Amino acid sequence: MTALGAIRIARSHGYCQGCRQPQFAADRLLGLDGWLTARARRMACLAGAHDPFRKAERVLSELAGWSVDAETIRRHCHAEAAGARQQRGQRDGLPEQFLQARGDRELHIDAGKVNTPGGWRDVKVAAFACRERAEPATAAGYEQRDLPPPGARAVVAEVEEAQAFGGRCAAEAGRLGLPDTSALSVLGDGAEWVWNLAEEHFPQARQCLDAYHALEHVAGAAKRVFGEGAAEAQAQARRGGQRLLADGYCGVVEWVGELTGVMPAGGDGAALGEMLNYFCGHQERLGYALRLRRGQAIGSGLVEGAIKQRVNVRMKRTGARWDPGHVGPFVELMALADSVEWGEYWAATAP
Repeated sequence: MTALGAIRIARSHGYCQGCRQPQFAADRLLGLDGWLTARARRMACLAGAHDPFRKAERVLSELAGWSVDAETIRRHCHAEAAGARQQRGQRDGLPEQFLQARGDRELHIDAGKVNTPGGWRDVKVAAFACRERAEPATAAGYEQRDLPPPGARAVVAEVEEAQAFGGRCAAEAGRLGLPDTSALSVLGDGAEWVWNLAEEHFPQARQCLDAYHALEHVAGAAKRVFGEGAAEAQAQARRGGQRLLADGYCGVVEWVGELTGVMPAGGDGAALGEMLNYFCGHQERLGYALRLRRGQAIGSGLVEGAIKQRVNVRMKRTGARWDPGHVGPFVELMALADSVEWGEYWAATAP
């Protein structure tokens, strides 16, 4: 099967003088390695990476006139994903792009879930990015600012413990030429493993708790105090969020103090204490005002978007069960398909 469709090839075969196994000597010259040619494998993997394998089968049939079953596409996707991971250190497209890209260096970390034969498992995902700064903004106008898209991006993923994943992230940072962790910003949600990883492998990096995750805690506390759906709950959530973005932990403490005089009878005051306890453990990660003035990112949306598109949309399908060993390489294959290294990888695998 070629990129143009199926063709019939007739050629002679011989025997290897060393092992006496039959071989087709012309296959190497013709670039044949199995039933699919290199270009056909590339097309099959691109289709299988973005759509369920059965849908990819239909897409290739409609667009290319192929007759390739979903199982064949699945096997080739997993084989190429494993091969791409093994050759990761040999590719220089992304390191060169990171070297030339302007802006801040960011590391976004989060985790999604995939269904495996043994139940739901966490797949940890880290996205490295270079991003130019936006125009300065304030806490009041942060939602209206346009944050530039990353000039370079790399993704690593795996179903494994945080300790091992931290080493994987450190290795990728080295590959991308990011040895100076003081120039790096780590952004993530409130998961303890994220910050333990950052402390161990990127100790000099600046840390930032995802602002949208933090604002959800403020809004949740306001709802518990004033009631779900109450207009005052929404107003106080906005006020508390503004104080958080403008003054960090101190701003939230002041907001809570102001609420003591307006809290309704029967309101869940314990929610405010729980919220303060939460933010107390992240005090050094709440420097939103400075980052907004500098035009820097305050959210980990880059990795959350990767999880939404590459894990939730593509891999969470009814009845789908993923071998844990296939998950990380497959997520990286999907990211590879959108990077400068996609063509580089296939050029290196061509006969």
